Amino acid sequence: MPAHVFESGHVAESGLPAQFEELLVGYLRHLRGQRNLAEHTVRAYRADLLNLFTHLDRLGIDTVDKVDLRALRSWLAKQHTVGHARTTLQRRAAATRVFFAWAHQNGHLSTDPAANLRSPKTTRVLPPTLDRATAAQMLDEGIATARETGGPSATRDVAVLEVLYSTGIRVSELCGLDLNDLDRERSVIRVLGKGSKERTVPLGGPALRAVETWLEKARSQLMTDQSGQAMFIGDRGKRIDPRVVRRIVHRSLRMTEGAPDLGPHGLRHAMATHLLEGGADLRSVQEMLGHASLATTQIYTHITNERLRSAFEQAHPRA
Repeated sequence: MPAHVFESGHVAESGLPAQFEELLVGYLRHLRGQRNLAEHTVRAYRADLLNLFTHLDRLGIDTVDKVDLRALRSWLAKQHTVGHARTTLQRRAAATRVFFAWAHQNGHLSTDPAANLRSPKTTRVLPPTLDRATAAQMLDEGIATARETGGPSATRDVAVLEVLYSTGIRVSELCGLDLNDLDRERSVIRVLGKGSKERTVPLGGPALRAVETWLEKARSQLMTDQSGQAMFIGDRGKRIDPRVVRRIVHRSLRMTEGAPDLGPHGLRHAMATHLLEGGADLRSVQEMLGHASLATTQIYTHITNERLRSAFEQAHPRA
């Protein structure tokens, strides 16, 4: 189904009932303008709703007031039948509930058909992570490589790895850093997170030194007219791309013996886990990670509890 979102917010779809298209346009405008969601989040909502509207259209439902709970459940059942993961079904159910709540609140529906739509239960999977020794080994090997090559890209890569592990910021947040986001005197960086929420995150000593080395000795070697104020730039001088950062992390972990294959988010998990293992309180970790809800941060307590249980069972004579 070809589709395009224009700058005006208009969505051109083929094969969708007119009312569905009209509501989709209004809802996407609401997500961008009122909720200030990131564009990739808006695209995810749009894709889920397009999938739902296509299913409803095939059922002969061409107006939103004809949608009922049974039709919505049949859509989720179809998703399950074609093999989508429970996490995907849970996300799509949530997107559906939020959309119909918005439609109801704005007078497009007299009742909310998704109010009682339940998400499939999921088994919470602990995210893979690095232990402290492996994280230190990865960073030490990166520093050694940078010293051997002396190249600006290697110096940048070390700074990227140090910042990701030191702060736990998201890859998008790292790529969005500008030069004036670094406060050297206070050893902190200013980060623009989800929903354009700003926070200040401490920068460890090794990370600060790696960033200073990159900025003072290497960045100018890659800089072009397109570099602007970007703190981290790619080999062609433009602001560094998230795909480049992911390649840096994957390559570094492949070179580290015993390390799992993780992306930048794996370093975020490692940072949070190591903070909690070191005695940090959950609220502080939540603030550093930029989590809106403490419940999101609490998964890391499960990781530390699992490790404690494992150590107990291995070491205690009556475990």
